[in-house]
Amino acid sequence: MRKISLILASFFLLSGFKSGAHEFYLSVTEIEYNNEKQSLQIITRVFIDDFEDVLNERYGADLQLSEEAEEGAVAENISKYLKQKLRLQVNGEELQLNYLGKEYDADQLILYIEVEDLAPFNKIEVTNEILTDLFDDQKNVVHVKVNDKTKSLLLMRQQETEKLTFP
Repeated sequence: MRKISLILASFFLLSGFKSGAHEFYLSVTEIEYNNEKQSLQIITRVFIDDFEDVLNERYGADLQLSEEAEEGAVAENISKYLKQKLRLQVNGEELQLNYLGKEYDADQLILYIEVEDLAPFNKIEVTNEILTDLFDDQKNVVHVKVNDKTKSLLLMRQQETEKLTFP
């Protein structure tokens, strides 16, 4: 049942599912290890209105997230929030996430993040608390791909951290 929920949730968010107001709170994060560059490439998709709300509430800001009329210290606040809410550990060491930028896609914000200079690994610990501080029922789907093997997680307020092992 959990796998079916993950697949459906990923499908709706990644297929550009559009709605005026949504009744569910979901983000999808894809983490892929690039052996050639020895880096993690991370893409996170969130609903724009939810992310704007959490940034404004958390930092007492008056940000506006929109392609047409972006206002405020958007990049700084996004970077700060991601570093606090999305954490990765390999071999017990916390990885340094580098926020690269964002794109708007209908009602979603696509965030690009990278971890550089990372030797190959078999175990990773993922903590994803994105939006769980604002929405009790926030679900964060995480897909991790290492050595052509993908594993998926469903993280939420009650269970924000999981460890994965890749053979």
